[in-house]
Amino acid sequence: MDENGIISNNAPKSKWKLPLSVFFKDARLVFKMDSLAKEILGIAFPSALAVAADPIASLIDTAFIGHLDGNSNISKPSSVNVTSSVSKSGKKKRHIASASTALLFGTVLGLLQAVTLIFAAKPLLGAMGLKPGSPMLIPAVKYLRLRSLGAPAVLLSLAMQGIFRGFKDTTTPLYVIGRYIMALALLLILMKKVDLLPPSMKDLQIFRFLKNGGLLLARVVAVTFCVTLAASLAARLGSIPMAAFQTCLQVWLTSSLLADGLAVAVQAILACSFAEKDYDKVTATATRTLQMSFVLGVGLSLVVGVGLYFGAVVFSKSVLVIHLIRMGIPFVAATQPINSLAFVFDGVNYGASDFAYSAYSLVMVSLASVASLFLLYNNKGFVGIWIALTIYMSLRMFAGVWRMGTGTGPWRFLRGHSLS
Repeated sequence: MDENGIISNNAPKSKWKLPLSVFFKDARLVFKMDSLAKEILGIAFPSALAVAADPIASLIDTAFIGHLDGNSNISKPSSVNVTSSVSKSGKKKRHIASASTALLFGTVLGLLQAVTLIFAAKPLLGAMGLKPGSPMLIPAVKYLRLRSLGAPAVLLSLAMQGIFRGFKDTTTPLYVIGRYIMALALLLILMKKVDLLPPSMKDLQIFRFLKNGGLLLARVVAVTFCVTLAASLAARLGSIPMAAFQTCLQVWLTSSLLADGLAVAVQAILACSFAEKDYDKVTATATRTLQMSFVLGVGLSLVVGVGLYFGAVVFSKSVLVIHLIRMGIPFVAATQPINSLAFVFDGVNYGASDFAYSAYSLVMVSLASVASLFLLYNNKGFVGIWIALTIYMSLRMFAGVWRMGTGTGPWRFLRGHSLS
């Protein structure tokens, strides 16, 4: 083992043996604060705080709205996140074509999203199960349109956060609060590091972004569709089940997204290590981060289970809503380790530039999950929706385990195969 906590293993590997044991490699070091752990946590901690800010705000919204009018609650839209990665850069200001392209795409997609949500608010809410005569319709339309005004800033700031992640800088975005303030502040800071105006239109790498961005967009749409469908089915059960589902969902997403900090860290470190062909560090980083995510998930299970059981009254005054929230606790709490691993596997796939597999596997997972959602919703109602979401996250995790555990794609080196 070197000073970075990385154990080199140059022994020849069988081309037929599946490297499933890689997930348990150096598991005894999971709590050791060596240089590798410090590098991972140095990126993950500020990133987790930044990522969790928006879900926490939504959680506060849920608690506030849950006390406005008895059992009513308002459905919240999901936005498509567009991020980009950049190669390593030194202190010298330089031109990075992908950065300019990311900002262009972020701005355009943000404007399109805002226009769509503003002018198609009623049809979209109708598709979510909100009936025309519902008393929730008018406040839901107002809420959706107001939230959509921030879409351009959200997409632009997400694009810039992705660029900062490419520099392994997850601290700078943490210091900026407010969507439009964040977008402006990050833009000014980024301009000191990167020449954002390309020499010519050819340098924008639009077709490259359309290819990789298209794959990621397909993946995000598949992921968003499953959660949105679940919310739509819950809305069809009535206002009380919808209020309980929304509370459970926000807690579920907020706690699970804390693992996204680890996903950002492993993505950044793996991207650099793959570029340098340092496969020992690739293996050590991926396995250590996955092990950390499992430990985090177990801890979150305990915190979420106990916290939501006793804290359900924060989100609603209705006895019926609180009862349903507590019915959902076993699913919300027990899936935390699964969710943590699934999110970190996303980072592993992105760090390995395995965009095609990430997209296609999630589309297949979503198709299976949609079928289970309809089947279990019809048979089990509220509980059935949560069983289906558990199946969905389990399949997401399995897709990550399968890719790395079978040594295929960018992980062929685990079986002794060359990547060249």
